[in-house]
Amino acid sequence: MKFFDNSEIYTLNKSTYVNLRWIAFIGQILSIFIVQFILNFKFNYLPCLSIICIGVLTNIFLQFKVKQNQISNNLSLIYLIYDILQLGFLFYLTGGITNPFIFLIIIPAVFSSQYLKIKSSVVLVFLTITLLTILTFFHFKLPHPGEIHFHVPNYYLYAIPISILIGLLFLVYFAVQFGEQNRKRKKAFDKLQQIMSKENELLSLGGQAAAAAHSLGTPLSTILLTVKEMQKDFKDNKKIKKDLDLLISQSIRCREILKKLSLNPKVEDEFLNTNLNIGDYINEIVRSFEKISNKKFEVNLEKFSDKIIFSKSIEIIYGLRNFIGNANKFSRKKIHISVANTEGKTKIVIADDGDGFPKDLIDKDKLGEPYIRTLDTANSSKQGLGLGTFIGKTLLEKNFALVKFKNSQFLGGAKVVIEWKNKDLKKI
Repeated sequence: MKFFDNSEIYTLNKSTYVNLRWIAFIGQILSIFIVQFILNFKFNYLPCLSIICIGVLTNIFLQFKVKQNQISNNLSLIYLIYDILQLGFLFYLTGGITNPFIFLIIIPAVFSSQYLKIKSSVVLVFLTITLLTILTFFHFKLPHPGEIHFHVPNYYLYAIPISILIGLLFLVYFAVQFGEQNRKRKKAFDKLQQIMSKENELLSLGGQAAAAAHSLGTPLSTILLTVKEMQKDFKDNKKIKKDLDLLISQSIRCREILKKLSLNPKVEDEFLNTNLNIGDYINEIVRSFEKISNKKFEVNLEKFSDKIIFSKSIEIIYGLRNFIGNANKFSRKKIHISVANTEGKTKIVIADDGDGFPKDLIDKDKLGEPYIRTLDTANSSKQGLGLGTFIGKTLLEKNFALVKFKNSQFLGGAKVVIEWKNKDLKKI
């Protein structure tokens, strides 16, 4: 099964965006009617209604004519530019920077910064700043009762756009950061989902192979029996006898192949379908690495006495295998693994004698996040992007584990501490 990697796609959800625009247009119309007809603050409201009606038409077109559920980055940018210009025109007619709703003009830029490309956000921020500057100096008077005139000192007037500008830059910056982090995590989760799908496909394939072996066993035996009977009947015919001998040998070979595919848990793969405890799983994983690695693995189970047996979890096994594999990859000669039970907890410590985790990543508590790089140029070429660590940590934490990253004082390399409460381990 292939999962589409959509974490790098910059789009807006059409239904969400359309609904937000309907709310905005209804609010604008209500504001105009309340000010004009209830508060009796006279102003030229017809141009305001006209541009709102144009916005309504664009929203109808977006809702019914644009078929995509996700609006592309470029089309989203065009619509958001229109929204900013529309708000700018409305504020120009209703007091400019002195309008109490002027802060609403930053919403399109903030909204885009989390979902669209950075270039698009820069365009919208620049347009918003330009309109704020224009509205500070050029605008019609704020609607007001005839006997009251609203005046403020210039320094107060100029402070309004400056404060809005600061808020705009602050919100856009953090929205961009959060958006990038969400995209990174989405990309990492896509990878995680793909890996787990492959693991499930392998198990499914094993089950299908076993079913096929069971189903094909009977007809294959029938074929073999029939050929043997024919061999008796045609024993004097050398040409036919030779072909029948070949059929028998190939049938026996097929039987051996099906026997291997049956995945008999008592014979072929005891580890695959048997529920074991943490210590047994560690030993099995280490044994698989020892077959392909020339490094020394030390497994200490002296303080491990609890026999908590739980259902086989692909997620736990893959998570443990990930960290043990990393220790094997980055170690020089030795990997030390200890499993212990203390005070109702089960703790696994995986340490190696490699270079250890980069100090800048440990200090900033970045380990376990996807797509990270160390600033240490000496180690940057030896390190990956943290995706394997993220996947292992995510899978184990999903199964009630607490994962910590340190550097080992004993071996001098990296150390991963994985801890479960025994009561949580029994739930698995």
